[in-house]
Amino acid sequence: MPTQLPLLFALHGSEDYAARVARHLGLPLAAHEEREFEDGEHKSRALEAVEGRQAVVFHGLHGDDRHSANDKLCRLLFFCAALKDAGARRVQVVAPYLCYARKDRRTKFQDPIITRYVAGLLESCGVERLTTLEVHNVAAFDNAFRIPSRNLEAAALFAAYFAPRLGAAEVVAVSPDAGGAKRAEQFRQELEARIGRPVGSAFMEKYRSDDRISGSLLVGEVRDKVAIVVDDLISTGGTLLRAGQACQAAGATRLFAAAAHGLFTGGTELLDSSVFERVVLCDSVPPFRLPAGLAAQRLEILDSTADMAALLAADYRLSPMAELPA
Repeated sequence: MPTQLPLLFALHGSEDYAARVARHLGLPLAAHEEREFEDGEHKSRALEAVEGRQAVVFHGLHGDDRHSANDKLCRLLFFCAALKDAGARRVQVVAPYLCYARKDRRTKFQDPIITRYVAGLLESCGVERLTTLEVHNVAAFDNAFRIPSRNLEAAALFAAYFAPRLGAAEVVAVSPDAGGAKRAEQFRQELEARIGRPVGSAFMEKYRSDDRISGSLLVGEVRDKVAIVVDDLISTGGTLLRAGQACQAAGATRLFAAAAHGLFTGGTELLDSSVFERVVLCDSVPPFRLPAGLAAQRLEILDSTADMAALLAADYRLSPMAELPA
């Protein structure tokens, strides 16, 4: 009989996140090796027998100072295929950050829909379930995959963080564009339930053509309120900064930003600005592109691993540990 306990694997660059999830579950990380060859090729293999076992593979698919997003995706695909070749009964991928999630529709003639291509690659390598954190477009994500796919939303984490810090102030949840209005609404509802009083909503007008962004209309009332601008990710930070400046000009008394993924590909512009008191992130992408001192001063990074562990515990009928061991 195959054991019910899954084997948990963490590919290089994802060990910290996976280890914290594993501690919540009371399970160890399984051993594996990853080898580099002189010509840039690589191979990965499990060092524990996987035949008949269920496997969970953790890999955040963001580019970092060691591997590009493409390289990480390739390594993940090969490792999952190797698990299936070795007889793994079921392979699940946990990707706290999912690459190419923003390229989910055609915006120009003959554009690729890369989210769908990534889905096909994962499916072809034997992956039977994908779990990710705060995907860019939930509907496109759901439609891209034929395997069960699951999006862990960050709204509850953000609401739990902000609720005790707002006092009696009036609050408004702001989306930096119309496309993110549903995400901001989920956060608004979560926050309203926690603080027990109404939370307003607002959104910014935004149009993008190549790298040019236009639109300056702010829809919703923010005057004399605490404004929390909510997005799925920070790339250059320009979209959040633009929304924050509009709220500031419209009379918001305090401003915060919240985003699940902090890429900071544009450097420190967002954090150098004094518009936001604090920028709140989840822990899917370490802030490796930022100076450590600036990140510590300006960022608040929330731990999503307990929520991720709860999802996995339900999958495998485990009892997540209430506290991490010392």
